[in-house]
Amino acid sequence: MRLRQGGPADLPVVLAMFDDTVAWLAARGLSGQWGDQPWSRDPDRVRLVEELVADGLWVAEAGGSPAGVLTVREQAPEYAPPAGERELYVRLLLVSRDHTGADVGGKLLAFARRQARGNGVALVRVDCWSGGDGALIRYYEGQGFTPTVRAPVGEREVQILQIRP
Repeated sequence: MRLRQGGPADLPVVLAMFDDTVAWLAARGLSGQWGDQPWSRDPDRVRLVEELVADGLWVAEAGGSPAGVLTVREQAPEYAPPAGERELYVRLLLVSRDHTGADVGGKLLAFARRQARGNGVALVRVDCWSGGDGALIRYYEGQGFTPTVRAPVGEREVQILQIRP
C-alpha cells in the first residue's frame, strides 16, 4: 500500500467511494448511517466532501487504485466536546469496497497515530455512527480506541472514541 497526500483533484474518487459505500450499506438495511442515495447527487454532501478533501486528505493506493482515504485535522468538529488538549481528529476514514478486508482502515489509522506522535500530539479522536448493530464502534475498539461520549449530529448520534498514540 502506498500513501500520498491528496487534495481537491481527488474529489471524484472520494465521492465514488461514498456512493459505493452508501449503496452497500443500504443493501444491508443500514441506511441510517449515510442514507440510501448517492452522495454525488446531493449538493450539500458534495460541499461537505469538498471541505474534507481540501485540507488534510491522505489517499491509500493498492494495486494502482485508490484503496482508502483519511482526513485528519487538529480541530475537532463543532459537535464534539472539547478535548481540553491538543488533538488530532480523524474527520474521515473511508475504505473502497474493492479493498475491504485488506486492513486499509487499520493502516490509515496507524498512520494517523504516527502523525500525531511526530507532531507531539498525545490524543487522537474519531467518531462514528452509533446506530445499527454497533459494528463501527467495535471496529474502532479493535483498533485500540476507547469510547468516550456520544454526541448528536442532526437526527442521528455519533460515538466519539479516543486513543493515546
